[in-house]
Amino acid sequence: MSSDEGLTVKKAENFSEWYQQVLIKSGFIDYTDVSGAIVLRPSSYAVWQTLTYAIDAEFKKVGIEDTYFPLLIPEKLLRKESEHFEGFVPEVAWVTEAGNSKLEERLAIRPTSEVIMYANYAKWIRSWRDLPLRYNQWNNVLRWEFKHPTPFIRTREFLWNEGHSVFASEKEANAERDEILGIYLKAMKDYLALPGIPGRKSEKEKFAGAVASYSIEMLMPDGWALQGPDFHNDGQNFAKAFDIKFLDKEGNLEYAWQNTYAISTRVLGVIVGIHGDDKGLVLPPKVANVQIVIVPILKKENSAKVLSYARKVMELLKGYRVRLDDREGYSPGYKFNEWELRGVPLRVEIGEKEVDSGKVTITRRDTGDRETCEFGNTAGEAGRLLDAIHGNLYARAEAFLKGNVTIVSTYGELKETLASKKGFAHAPWCGDVSCEDKIKEETGAKITNMPFEQGKLVEKCVYCGKASKVMANFAKSY
Repeated sequence: MSSDEGLTVKKAENFSEWYQQVLIKSGFIDYTDVSGAIVLRPSSYAVWQTLTYAIDAEFKKVGIEDTYFPLLIPEKLLRKESEHFEGFVPEVAWVTEAGNSKLEERLAIRPTSEVIMYANYAKWIRSWRDLPLRYNQWNNVLRWEFKHPTPFIRTREFLWNEGHSVFASEKEANAERDEILGIYLKAMKDYLALPGIPGRKSEKEKFAGAVASYSIEMLMPDGWALQGPDFHNDGQNFAKAFDIKFLDKEGNLEYAWQNTYAISTRVLGVIVGIHGDDKGLVLPPKVANVQIVIVPILKKENSAKVLSYARKVMELLKGYRVRLDDREGYSPGYKFNEWELRGVPLRVEIGEKEVDSGKVTITRRDTGDRETCEFGNTAGEAGRLLDAIHGNLYARAEAFLKGNVTIVSTYGELKETLASKKGFAHAPWCGDVSCEDKIKEETGAKITNMPFEQGKLVEKCVYCGKASKVMANFAKSY
């Protein structure tokens, strides 16, 4: 593979440039003529599809149903919940004309769907018998608030799920939090080989219109935090704005309790950043669109024999997503480099030596380790190695995350951590927004969340010295 096709920078030396090169040169995405809108090519879309199928199956197990609401939202609906509206105004793209005609009312291109869904919820919900109502939709949204888009990390159009649940009681609504975050954490671990830190957002960082917000925070290789899946307890705020009421069992008219939650294509950027290396992508086996590539090593005098054997090996591996690279005009070395760049978890090499000995040679993408196995054991060995790759990727990612959380007790330690070690500074906080603001102003770091796993509470706030209420994670964040 020529230098213009392979990566020209090292991940550790220039992460930003490495990230951009990996995405394009591996064929994971492509750019378009619309700033901030990218093409998810088959390899990236396969990751998203596999993840969504897994999460959706778990949603259905707990009684969540899929639905779909329109892309366009009348401005009058968006204005109904004032805090929510003000939070999204800078991000909204508006449709004002159709053909040659001006519209009587501006239509927002969906930045999120609370308002258009809840207008219907108010019509559908009448009695406690109609609850709980737990709907989810997989869709795209458009948000236009930023100047410098970064693929997956901050794109104007992205894919996600948005779940919108309605309950008859606050207790039921609160119970949903751990269920949903648990589904997200399990899917991230089992499919993407990614760990995260779940916790509560500060009041300043919570979702517009929510009573409380919760997130799963991740860390990119450059030491900057990235918010992953989230969950919002909306209390009765939207119910009051949209008049979502029901008759309870005693015949009293009550406002409903609501939650919202989401996971987006942002996580695709995290697997690229965390698992990739100087050769390119390293895809977790369960989500890779090609799990195994077979590369026959051909010479004129043996091509028929080697290809015949390779096809037999492919038949043994038909239970996996396998591809035979029998392209002419490309050397085995070129093919090795290309499939490494694309992140395929396993490469099976077959030459005359393998044919004559009745074996195959298998190379792991994550470690580069090579081994041979008997022809008849190929499928079993491939399965074992794919599981081993997933386990190794998760273990490495978990070690990186845990190794970049530093417990600090003084402001000097917090600043030093953010300046040198980067990652998360796990620090005591009094809960006062003025301290939160000052820390962000002086260091550029914000509170990502207050982890559920608090550890020991340091007594004095890291900034003002007053009594602390909670341990919070501070980090520079995308």
